[in-house]
Amino acid sequence: MASGGLQLLGFVMAFLGWVGIIISTAMPQWKMASYAGDNIVTAQALYEGLWMSCAMQSTGQIQCKVYDSLLKLDSSLQATRALMVASIVVGLIGMFVACIGMKCMKCMEDDQVKKMRMAVLGGVIFIISGLAALVATSWYGNRVARAFYDPFTPVNTRFEFGSALFIGWAASSLAILGGSFLCCSCPRRETSYPPTRGYPKNASSTGKDYV
Repeated sequence: MASGGLQLLGFVMAFLGWVGIIISTAMPQWKMASYAGDNIVTAQALYEGLWMSCAMQSTGQIQCKVYDSLLKLDSSLQATRALMVASIVVGLIGMFVACIGMKCMKCMEDDQVKKMRMAVLGGVIFIISGLAALVATSWYGNRVARAFYDPFTPVNTRFEFGSALFIGWAASSLAILGGSFLCCSCPRRETSYPPTRGYPKNASSTGKDYV
């Protein structure tokens, strides 16, 4: 079985990944305006996220506007929202399940096999949470890259990757890696062999036949 240190390391990594997914979801810097090839010097930077769009002035003042209507949003943005929220909820469930299976916890001490299985189940849930966030961030990043390289996209409406995407990629990788470490605590099946039978020794023949 995996050591308690490896199990604790996996839980800490998965927990940090889950926190990073929450931060990435809340940040408005999913994409930022690109000025590549544009000689015009602007006095503000534009950002767009899952929930709002922001403009930062050269003075450091930030003005954000929450999206007015959910139905007016693009379907891909709605799907990205749903995947990130699902990742957070699934990660929260995985955190509680993994806590029960941790060796340092007092829960289910009477049955170590079930305790280890709870830790493995928590690791699997963390992996699912990380995969959901990874799919959401990669899908969003692919859309940003395709729009950037589209020749029909005006230069002043092109966007690049924002910091929230990089945080999301790192956080999802941490959640997947931490969940994998938790899965290493899967109990091995001990093969039980039947006890060997002792065969009686053959009686030494006396060389005489009895009738």
